[in-house]
Amino acid sequence: MKDTNKAPTLFKQAMSVNRRPFPWVKAFFAGVAASLPVLIGLLFGNLEYGLIAGMGGFTFLYFFNIPHAQNAKKLFFVVIGMTFASALGTLSAPYPLASAILMGVIGATGIFIFGALRIAGPSAIFFVLVFALTTGMPVNPELVLVRAGLVFLGATLSYILAMSSWFFNPHGPETTVVKRVYGELAAFVDAIGTDKFHESKNRVMSVLKEAESTLAAGYITWRKTEVFNRLYVCNEHANKLFLYVLENFSEDHSKLPSELGQAIRGLSDSLDHKDKSKQIRNKTLGPEELDEKVTALYRKINDAYAIMNEQTTSITKEIRISKPSIRMIFAEAFDKNSIVFISAVRFGVITIIAAIIAYEFNLARSYWVPLSCVAVLSGATIVATFHRAIQRGIGTIVGILLAGILLAIHPSGYLIALFILVLTFITELFIVKNYGLAALFFTPSALLMVESTSHGSFSFSYFASARIIDVVIGSAIGLIGVWFVGRRSASSRLPQLVTKTIRSQGQLLLLLFSEHGARGNVEESSESKKMQINMTNLQTLYKTAAGEIPVNLKAVDEYWPVLFSIERLGYLLGNCSKVEKRLILSEEQLAQLLYVCETMAIAAGRQQSPTIKNVPEIESFPSIQKEIIRLQKSLQMNEHL
Repeated sequence: MKDTNKAPTLFKQAMSVNRRPFPWVKAFFAGVAASLPVLIGLLFGNLEYGLIAGMGGFTFLYFFNIPHAQNAKKLFFVVIGMTFASALGTLSAPYPLASAILMGVIGATGIFIFGALRIAGPSAIFFVLVFALTTGMPVNPELVLVRAGLVFLGATLSYILAMSSWFFNPHGPETTVVKRVYGELAAFVDAIGTDKFHESKNRVMSVLKEAESTLAAGYITWRKTEVFNRLYVCNEHANKLFLYVLENFSEDHSKLPSELGQAIRGLSDSLDHKDKSKQIRNKTLGPEELDEKVTALYRKINDAYAIMNEQTTSITKEIRISKPSIRMIFAEAFDKNSIVFISAVRFGVITIIAAIIAYEFNLARSYWVPLSCVAVLSGATIVATFHRAIQRGIGTIVGILLAGILLAIHPSGYLIALFILVLTFITELFIVKNYGLAALFFTPSALLMVESTSHGSFSFSYFASARIIDVVIGSAIGLIGVWFVGRRSASSRLPQLVTKTIRSQGQLLLLLFSEHGARGNVEESSESKKMQINMTNLQTLYKTAAGEIPVNLKAVDEYWPVLFSIERLGYLLGNCSKVEKRLILSEEQLAQLLYVCETMAIAAGRQQSPTIKNVPEIESFPSIQKEIIRLQKSLQMNEHL
């Protein structure tokens, strides 16, 4: 009975439509980015060149609501990548085996870079698509500079369109995430004394970490704006507010005055308004006004309002952005046990196999087989891969039929540009809802760009059947490959990475409260950055393990509290590293702390239950001591870990 319910559930999940709002503006600009090069080509009397340049329009699909500084860097490399992929496709077209290998290498490289840097976007799929489409063009390696140049121009046009939003809202993403910080902080204060305390605490830690990452991504060393400075200071103050509440109002504390939560929500609202004259007053204090801790919390909230009311020119706090270097991130990701590295290798090998099979069977437009395989493999987890296969299959088959109808009327000139505009626009509207709906419209758009120059060489029935066969073969290869390669690769590696992460936290603890830490900048230390990388990798690994088929429920369920405790401890250690003056613990206390962490690490690695050890008291940072004790209990509760 249990097994029979899995397939319908999987299918139902794949076909579900989420409630995210339609991205109308982004969808419109995506359509313009794809169709404008075609229009320009028509104006210059060369539709084919316009269609090639239109492939560069895929660059816009990598534009997301992230800081513009990050978008600028990301899209720049996407432009270079698109150009490079088109050049390689043109040069390798005469050599099918070389094309197959390069297709896998391009895909694996994209998956690795996007995975290691945790970049939002469609990952490798459009680089592979551009490469594949250029291999399907008339074989002419002499045109490599022309084709690559056209793709570069189309991609550059997309870059300009995407970055134009900077003029209208230069710090939109940063403002949004800081607003969410204060919103969650208000909910956390309201949750004190209720059964929602821990859940709310975890949400605040999560959004604080997201805000820190967003501000770090939006920071430009040579351009420090007043708005960014204010957002940075507001986020720092939110961290202090949260830590104060955490240290002074535990889960067993009685509920706090409702005015506190309302006041913090007012801070969130103030970030969006130029008039920041609102300020709470101590007259709002109720019966708790004699409670020193509550009164101090009101003062801290008033301090936040003072920051928002302060003239931007007087905000002089030094901005300290700490994040691991690209080199360190790639070094950690380029490891045989890294799930990012394993996923990239798996992606590349399976793509190469799909391409070789397609070329060996001499299928017309054989690159559609590996493209379908790539689309399926782009799922973040194995569950997502199966979802993609279902969505890709249904959406693409319907899309192929739609493409066949459009091509049957032999569109030309401006009609092709119009179709590309409309289809790309609808694709971007629905990609946030369901990948299958997007595939329904993206497929005819891509086919229209490629097949419109074939001069009707295929009949509708042959064209539709050939493309459907390609999709079925490619999707099947992707599913089979994922099923046999690494079904349990993530869950089997959880103990190793938990061990590694706990050890890195122990090393940071030792540095924080030793004489060495008191003399240097711990926030910029290699110990701090290594812990950040390990925690990020652990989150990625856990999400991947939760999406395996069949899911390892033992690993997923038992590591859930452990992961949360590790994240909370990491957050507290990260904030402690920003404090300039910390106490220095005795050698005996430091040895005990290191012993506790090493005991937990060994137990996690051997999948055993550790014994509870005494954790030394850490003056001024009691939450760290409590979290270490909680982590021991989380590991001990999982007797089968």
